[in-house]
Amino acid sequence: MTEDLTPAEAYAAARSRNAEQATALAPFREMYEFGLDPFQIEACQALEAGKGVLVAAPTGSGKTIVGEFAVHLALLQGRKCFYTTPIKALSNQKYADLVKRYGQDKVGLLTGDNSVNGDAPVIVMTTEVLRNMLYAGSQALSGLGYVVMDEVHYLSDRFRGAVWEEVIIHLPESVTLVSLSATVSNAEEFGDWLDTVRGDTEVIVSESRPVPLWQHVLAGRRMYDLFEEETDHGGRGASRREVNPDLLRLARTENSRTYNPRERRRGKMVREADRERERRQRSRIWTPGRPEVIERLDAEGLLPAITFIFSRAGCEAAVQQCMYAGLRLNNEEARLRVREIVEERTAAIPSEDLHVLGYYEWLEGLERGIAAHHAGMLPSFKEVVEELFVRGLVKAVFATETLALGINMPARTVILEKLVKWNGEQHADITPGEYTQLTGRAGRRGIDVEGHAVVLWQRGLDPGHLAGLAGTRTYPLRSSFKPSYNMAVNLVDQFGRHRSRELLETSFAQFQADRSVVGISRQVQKNEEGIEGYREGMTCHLGDFEEYARLRRDLKDRETELAKQGAAQRRAAAAASLEKLKPGDVIHVPTGKFAGLALVLDPGIPAGRTNGHRGFEYHDGPRPLVLTAERQVKRLASIDFPVPVEAMERLRIPKSFNPRSPQSRRDLASALRTKAGHLNPDRNRKERSAAADDREINRLRTELRAHPCHGCDEREDHARWAERYHRLQRDTKQLERRIEGRTNTIARTFDRIVALLTELDYLREDDVTDNGKRLARLYGELDLLASECLRDGVWEGLTPPELAACVSALVFEARQSDDAVAPKLPTGNAKAALGEMVRIWGRLDALEEEFKINQAEGVGQREPDLGFAWAAYQWASDKGLDEVLREAEMPAGDFVRWCKQVIDVLGQIAAAAPKENSTVAKNARKAVDSLLRGVVAYSSVG
Repeated sequence: MTEDLTPAEAYAAARSRNAEQATALAPFREMYEFGLDPFQIEACQALEAGKGVLVAAPTGSGKTIVGEFAVHLALLQGRKCFYTTPIKALSNQKYADLVKRYGQDKVGLLTGDNSVNGDAPVIVMTTEVLRNMLYAGSQALSGLGYVVMDEVHYLSDRFRGAVWEEVIIHLPESVTLVSLSATVSNAEEFGDWLDTVRGDTEVIVSESRPVPLWQHVLAGRRMYDLFEEETDHGGRGASRREVNPDLLRLARTENSRTYNPRERRRGKMVREADRERERRQRSRIWTPGRPEVIERLDAEGLLPAITFIFSRAGCEAAVQQCMYAGLRLNNEEARLRVREIVEERTAAIPSEDLHVLGYYEWLEGLERGIAAHHAGMLPSFKEVVEELFVRGLVKAVFATETLALGINMPARTVILEKLVKWNGEQHADITPGEYTQLTGRAGRRGIDVEGHAVVLWQRGLDPGHLAGLAGTRTYPLRSSFKPSYNMAVNLVDQFGRHRSRELLETSFAQFQADRSVVGISRQVQKNEEGIEGYREGMTCHLGDFEEYARLRRDLKDRETELAKQGAAQRRAAAAASLEKLKPGDVIHVPTGKFAGLALVLDPGIPAGRTNGHRGFEYHDGPRPLVLTAERQVKRLASIDFPVPVEAMERLRIPKSFNPRSPQSRRDLASALRTKAGHLNPDRNRKERSAAADDREINRLRTELRAHPCHGCDEREDHARWAERYHRLQRDTKQLERRIEGRTNTIARTFDRIVALLTELDYLREDDVTDNGKRLARLYGELDLLASECLRDGVWEGLTPPELAACVSALVFEARQSDDAVAPKLPTGNAKAALGEMVRIWGRLDALEEEFKINQAEGVGQREPDLGFAWAAYQWASDKGLDEVLREAEMPAGDFVRWCKQVIDVLGQIAAAAPKENSTVAKNARKAVDSLLRGVVAYSSVG
C-alpha cells in the first residue's frame, strides 16, 4: 500500500513510474486488455534496450506479444520489421492479426502463394522467403531493423531446419533478432550461440503455463487424475508430483490379469468361473469409444476438445462414428450460423467439385459441431474448421499431430487416444517433447480457468511412464543444419570460398559439435585409466598374453572373413540365377516374409537397362515382381534369395491379368497352386567349409598352440581381461576419431560439395559460373538435378502439361512406397524426359558417392519420385477434379499441396531458365497458369 511507504520509497516509486511512462513499452501495454506477464515485460525491456532476445516459453503462454513489441518498436523508429513463421497458415493468421491492429497500409504478406503490399514497413513471411531475399540481396532489406523468428525451434526440423540457421547467420549485424521458441531444455546453449553470432542476446525462459493443466486418464466410466490432488498440477509450483495410487492400483490389476483370448483360439479350455470374472472386470474397465468420450466431456463442461489421432483415416472415421451415434453438439441457432459461414467461405468452389470433395458430409458434421483436421483435407476446408472452432461453433475436432505444430487453435481439453505413433519407419512411443506440444493446446488464456489433458486407458498403459511424459516439460533443441548445393553457390558468390567456410563454422550445428567434444575428451581420459587396469588383469607369468590374445583375434577375424566371402559368393550366385528368370516361371522363394511358391510376373531389370517401374532403374540387382500362392503381388529383393533359385515349372500369364484386381490375383494363384503345389524345391547341398583348407587359419592355429600362454591354467581368465582390454581400447579409438570428426564437420562437408560443383563447372575457385548462377536461383531438395536438366535441355520442346509432369518428380515424395505397380506416366516426350531425368540423377548419385557426399546425413540428391507426374499432367491439361483425384487415388488436400509445390518450383525454373533460344521459361509460366485453377487457385493456404 502507498501509505505504508516511507517518503523516500514513495519518491523512488514515483520516479520509477515516470521513467516507465517515458518508454515505448508503456503505450504498448495499454493496447492489451490484460496485463503482461513478467517474462513478457523482461523480454520487451531487453528489446527496447537494443538487445536481441530468445524467449522460450510453453505453448499458449503469449510469446508472440514480444514479437508484436518488435513490430511496435520498428514503426516507432521508422524502420522495417519482418515477422517470419515456419508455415503459410501461421503467416496468414499473423498477417490478419497485425492488419487488425495496424491497418492494411502498414502490413504486407509474402509467402510462396501470396504477395500483398510487399513494400510495407511490416511484412509477414515464411522463413524460406527471407532466406531467398538474403541470398538475392533484395532491396527490401534496406531499412530493416527487426526480424522476429516465430517457432524458432523448427531449426531442429530434419528437412527445413537449415533455413533458420542460414537466416540467423546471414542477417546484417544492424538487425535485432527476436527468437520465439517452445520450452527447450538447452535454451541457454542456444542463447550462447546467438550471443556469438548475433551479439548481445538476452535469454528469457518461462516454465509457467498461463492456464494450469490437469492431467487425467479416462478408464471405463471413471476419470482418474494422473497426479494426487494436493500436489502441484499446473507446473507452477515446486512441489513433488506423486502418481495417483488409485491409478497405479488399477494398472497393476488390469495388466497382471492372466486371461488371454489367444488361449481360447488355440483350443485350451477356459473355466466358466474365469470367463465370468473376465466379464465382470471388462464391465468395470474399458477403453471408451470416441462418441462416448465426447458425450462424457460435454456432460462435464470440458468442451471444446481436440482429440489427437495419429492417422488421417482415423480422424475421418471418428467423425463418422460420432455422426452414426447421433451426436449433436450445436443447437439450431449455432447450426444455422455454421451453415451461413461455411457457404460464405466456400462460395468460390464450383458446385460440380463440391460432391467430389465430400462437401455435404463435411458440412453435416460441422453443423453438429464435429470435424476432422489433417493434411489430407482441402486447405480451404481446414481454414473453415479452424475459424468455427475458434468461434466455438465446432466443439469436437479429431486431428493429426500436425495441428499441434500449426496455427493458434487452443481448446479446453486435449485427448490422446494412444501414446504410440507411426514415425515413418515403426510404431514408437511419443516423446516428452511431443506430449508437451500436444497437451499444450489445452487451456484457453482469458477463457478457461484450467486446461485438461485426457489420455484414454489402454491395456498395458503404465501410469509411471505417462507421468514421466507429463512431468518432463522440455526437450533439447538439436541443429539439423547441412550445407546444400544451392547454399554453396550463393555463399561463394557473396563471400568467396574461404569466408563461406568460416561462416559455416559459426553454425549452431558446429557450435553443438564443438561443445560435445569436451564430454568425449573426458570419456577418453577415463577409458585410458581403465585400459591400464585391464592390462594388469591379463598379465600372464608364462609369456606375453597381449601377443597371445592378438593371435586369437586374428584367427577369429580370418574365420569371420572367410564366412563373409562364402556368403558373398552365394549372394552372387543367387543374383545370377535371378537374372535368368522369365515371366511365367514358377519358383520357390527360399526365405523371408513371402517364402514359398511364387509366379514371376516381371523378372526385374538390372541397373543400366530401362523398365517401367518408379525410377526406371534398379541399382541392387534384379527385383522380381511375383504373385504368391496366397494371392499377394510383391516386389522381392535380393535379400529374399540367399541361395540360387531355379524355375520349377512354367505357367502362362493371361493377357487380361491385372495385379490390382483381387479376382485376377485369386484366379492366377489358384492356377499356380494346381500346377505346382505338389512340387518340392531342390535343397542346396551344404558345401565343405573354406576354413578347413585355408593356409592362414592353419598357420594361426599352429602358432596359437605353440605359444607359452596356451598352457596357462588361468588362460581363460586372462583371455576375458584381454577381451575387455581390446574392447575398451577399440572404443577409445572410436571416441578419438569422433573428436577428430566433429571438428570442422560442416566445413568439410562444404569442401566436398564445392569440389563436386567445381567438377561440374558450377564453380571455378571463388567465381560462380553461369551454370552456378542458374543453380543459385533453384531452391529445393533436388536443386542440382533441376539445374542439370536445364543445362542439358531435357525440358526443351515440352508442352506446359508435360513440363508440369516432369517438375512434379522434383518435389513429390510418396507417403508409402508402392512397388507392386509402376506409376502411370504421360506418353511421348514427357515419358522420355522423365527417363532422362532419372538417368541424370543416376549420374549425380555416382558422383556424390565418389565425392563422399552422403544422402543418409541429409546432404545430396534423393531419387526423383514419378508418382505425381500423371496427376500433374492431367490437371495442367484441364481435366476435371473428379477424374484427376480418382486416378491419383489421393486426398484433395495432398493433391493441392503437391500442386502448390510444383507451382513454386516452376516459378523458380521460369526465373532460372535461359532467356534466349529456349521454350522452358515461357512454358513454365504457362504451366503455372494451367495448374493454378479450381481447388488449387482458391486454396489460399499451402
